[in-house]
Amino acid sequence: MRFSTKLYFGLGIIFILITILIIVLLSMLRQQNDKMHLLVHDKTERINAAYTLKNEVNNLSRQLYELSSQSSKTLNDITMRHMEDTRKEINKAHNFLTENDKREEAQDLLIKFETLYEPFEEKGQQIIEAENKKMNTNFWVRENDEKNRLLQIASSLYTVQIQEMQDDLENSKKTYDIVVLMTYIYITVGVVCSIALAIYLIRGLTKNLRQVTTVMSGISYKKGIKFPRLKVASKDEIGEISRAFNEMVTTLENYSQDEIESRAKAEEKSWLDSQLAEITTNFSMAETMESLADYFISKITPAVGAQYGIFYLLNKKGNVRYLEEIANYAFHSQEQQSIIQLGEGLVGQAAKENKSISLIDIPKGYIKIKSGSGEAEPKQVLIQPISYEGKVLAIVELASLQYVRPLQQSLLKEVVEYLGISIQGIINRLEVKRLLEDEQRLTEELQSQSEELQAQQQELMAINEELQTQYRVSEEKNAELEKISKKLEEKAQQLIYSSQYKSEFLANMSHELRTPLNSMLILSQMLVEKENENLNAKQIQYLQTIYYSGNELLRLINEILDLEKIETGMMEIIEEPVKMEGILNCLKNQFSPIANQKKLDFLIKIDKEVPTCIETDSHRLNQVLKNLLSNAFKFTEKGKVELSVQMEDTSKLAIPDEVVLSFTVKDTGIGIPEEKMSIIFEPFKQADGTISRKYGGTGLGLSICKEISRLLGGELEATSIEGMGSSFSIYLPIKGQTKKGTVLAKETISMEGSYRQIATAKGELIENIGSNKSVHLTGKKVLIIDDDIRNIFSIHAALEEYNIDILYSENGKDGINLLEENPDTDLVLMDIMMPEMSGLEAISIIRKKEKFKTLPIIALTAKAMKHNREQCIEAGASDYISKPVNLEQLYSLIQVWLYKE
Repeated sequence: MRFSTKLYFGLGIIFILITILIIVLLSMLRQQNDKMHLLVHDKTERINAAYTLKNEVNNLSRQLYELSSQSSKTLNDITMRHMEDTRKEINKAHNFLTENDKREEAQDLLIKFETLYEPFEEKGQQIIEAENKKMNTNFWVRENDEKNRLLQIASSLYTVQIQEMQDDLENSKKTYDIVVLMTYIYITVGVVCSIALAIYLIRGLTKNLRQVTTVMSGISYKKGIKFPRLKVASKDEIGEISRAFNEMVTTLENYSQDEIESRAKAEEKSWLDSQLAEITTNFSMAETMESLADYFISKITPAVGAQYGIFYLLNKKGNVRYLEEIANYAFHSQEQQSIIQLGEGLVGQAAKENKSISLIDIPKGYIKIKSGSGEAEPKQVLIQPISYEGKVLAIVELASLQYVRPLQQSLLKEVVEYLGISIQGIINRLEVKRLLEDEQRLTEELQSQSEELQAQQQELMAINEELQTQYRVSEEKNAELEKISKKLEEKAQQLIYSSQYKSEFLANMSHELRTPLNSMLILSQMLVEKENENLNAKQIQYLQTIYYSGNELLRLINEILDLEKIETGMMEIIEEPVKMEGILNCLKNQFSPIANQKKLDFLIKIDKEVPTCIETDSHRLNQVLKNLLSNAFKFTEKGKVELSVQMEDTSKLAIPDEVVLSFTVKDTGIGIPEEKMSIIFEPFKQADGTISRKYGGTGLGLSICKEISRLLGGELEATSIEGMGSSFSIYLPIKGQTKKGTVLAKETISMEGSYRQIATAKGELIENIGSNKSVHLTGKKVLIIDDDIRNIFSIHAALEEYNIDILYSENGKDGINLLEENPDTDLVLMDIMMPEMSGLEAISIIRKKEKFKTLPIIALTAKAMKHNREQCIEAGASDYISKPVNLEQLYSLIQVWLYKE
C-alpha cells in the first residue's frame, strides 16, 4: 500500500493533525520569509539613508572650504554644482527617514538634525556673498562645531537603524525557534500515535526533518556571509520548507555582501581624500617649477603603487612646443629622450590630445625598474597629462610592477587637477618677474640715451667755441667765417631741435614707465595696507619690496626730469614764507627712525640769530636738505650726523646788502678722496663709480642739489677728509635776494602741488588731509576714461572701497557717449595720452557742452614735464595729477572737488 493510502486509511486523524501542522508551519515560514524580505529591504534603505547623511555632511564641509580657497571662476562653478548635488542627497535621505521611521527616538534625532542643518547649509551662501570669499577664523570654528554635531546626530541615526535591524533579526530568530519547537511537538505526537503503523514513513520523514533541523540549528548571523543550504529535492512540504529557507539565507547573504561593499567603498573614499590632502598641501610652498615637479613625482609614484616615474614640462621655443624632462623617480641610465616633440611617441601624443594613456602587459625590453639587487619589467605604464582650463602644461609617466588599481588611478587624476593650478601659478609668477626685468632694462636704456644726448650737447658747444676762436684770430677770413657762422646757426638750430627731441623723448619715456608703475604701486600699496588673512608675512614682504622698488624707479625718473628742467632752464622756483621750525621738524621726523636703525646720533642745531621765517621755495629747499641728509646716513656706519643752521657773512655769496643763511650737514662717514672732490657735483658721477662699489645710487643727487642751490640764489660747497667724514653747506640769501635761472612771476604751482593750489584758492588746507574716510563718498559717481585697462583696474579697486559708483571707458569717444548717458556723473578722471582722441581733445569737447561746464575733470597722465600741466588746464581740466598716482593725493583731490561748495 502506498504511503498516502496508509496515511489516509490508517491514520486519518493523525494525518489531519499532520496536515494542520504542515499548513501552520508553511504559513509561519512564509510569514517569516516575508518578514525577512521586509526587514532586509526596509531596514537596509534606512541604514543607507543614515550613512548618506553622515557622508554628505562631510562632503558639504569640504566643499565649503574649497569654495572659500579657490580664485578660479571655473573651479568655483564646479564646486557650486557639487554642493547642490550634496544638498539634494542630504534632503532626500532626511525625507526618506522622516517618512519611513516613525519611532519617537528617530523622529527626535531627525528634528535635531534639521535644526542644525539649516544654518550649516546657509554658510555656502555666506561665503559666496562675502567679499573675496575670505572668512575669518571664528566662521570656520563655528562651521567645524556645527559639522561635528551634525555628524554626531547622523552617527546616532545610523546606530539606531542598526540596532533596530539587530532587534528584528533577534525576534525573527526567536519566532523561528518557536516554529521549530512546534514542529517537534507535532512530530512527537504523530510519532507516538502512529509509531506502530508508520515506522517506515516516520523514518523517511525524520531523515529529511533531521537534515532541516541540523542546518537550521547551525545558522548564526555573526559567523559570516555564507550560510549552509538544505539539500532536499523532494516536492513535498519539507521540500517547500527547504526552498523557503534557502531563499531566506540567500537574502541574508546578499544583505551582508552589500554591507561589506559599502564599508569597502567608504574606506576607499577616506583613503583617497587623505592621500589627496597629504600630497596637495605643499604644492603652494614650491617656488620653482623644478622643486614642484620633484616634490610631486616623489609623492605620487609610491602613492599609486608605481616604482618608476618621469615628469615632463611643456616648454616653448619660438613657435615650437616640446616636452622636457625636469624630474624623475628611481631614475637610472637608459636610452630615453629628455626632450620630446608634441605628437612624438605616446608621451607626445598624450600631450597633443590631452588624453591619458594606459599600457598593460608590457613587452620585454620596453623599460626596466632597477634596485640594488636586481631589475624587473613593469606590468603597467600610465601616461597622464597635467592641464589647466583645457591647456596641457606637463606630462607624468609612471611604471608599476603590479597593475594599478582603479582607486589609485582616480587619485592620480584628482591630484593632477590641483597640480595644474599650481603650475599655472608658478608660470604667472615667472611672467611677473620677466616684466620687472624688462622695466629695469628700459630704465638702463633711458639712462644710456640721456648720457649720449648730453655728450652730443657738449660736443656742439665745443665746436661753437672753436669757431669763435677762429673768428677772432683771422679777420681776413670774414667771408669764410660768415659761411661758418651760418653753419653754426644750423648747428644751434639742430641743438634746439635736439633739446626739444630730448625733452619729448624724456616725456614719452616718463609716460611709458609711469603707466605700468601706476597700477603696480596702487595695487601693491592697497594689498600692504589692507588687512588680508590670505597673505602671509612673506607675501606681504614681497609686496613691500615691489612697492619700494617701484618708488625707487619713480624717484630715478623724477631725478632725470629735474636734471632736464635744470639743463633747459625750466626749473620752477616758487618763493613763499617758510617757517624754519616746520622744515627742521619735518627733517627730524623723517630721519630719526633711520638714525635709530643704524644706531647713529642725529643732531639738529640752530643759531639764535636765525629768523623764524624766511622767503624761499620750501619744496626745493627740502629736496636739497633731504638729499644731503640721505647721503650722510648712507655713507656713515658709526658716529653721528649733524644739521646746523646759522647766519653767515655776506662774503659767502659776494652779494652786497644781503644776509646769508647757511644749512650745513656734517657726518663722520667714509669721506671723499681729495682727487674725487672735483667730480662729485657732475651728473652721473660718483666718488666710487666702479661696478664693485659698496654704495648704490645714480650720481644725479648732488648735481641737482648744486643747480637748485644756484636757482635759489645761493651756492653749495663741500669739504671732506677721507676716512673722517664730509661736510656739505648750502648758503642762501634771505632778504632782497636776486634769483638766478627761470623763476615764474605769476602764481603758478608745480605739478607736484596741484592739490595744494586748490586748497589755497579756497582758503583751505588739505596738505595733510590724506585719505579722509570721514567725508561721505557713498553714492558718488566717478567716470574713468583711460585706454590702459591696468590703470582702470587699479583705480577702480582703490575707489570702490569708498562705495563710489565707478563707470569706465577705454577711449575718449566712448567716454563722452557714456557721460551723455549718465549726466548725474559727479567727477571725471581723464587720461591724456589715448589713441584716436586724446584726453585734451575729449576735455575740450566736454567743456563745450553747457551741462558739463562745471563738471570737475581731473587729468591723469604719465607725462611729467611742466608744459603738460599747462596744456591740461588750458584744455579745461579742473586739476592735474601725474602717474604713478599717489592714493592719498587722489583721495584729497576727489574730496576737494566733490565738496568744494
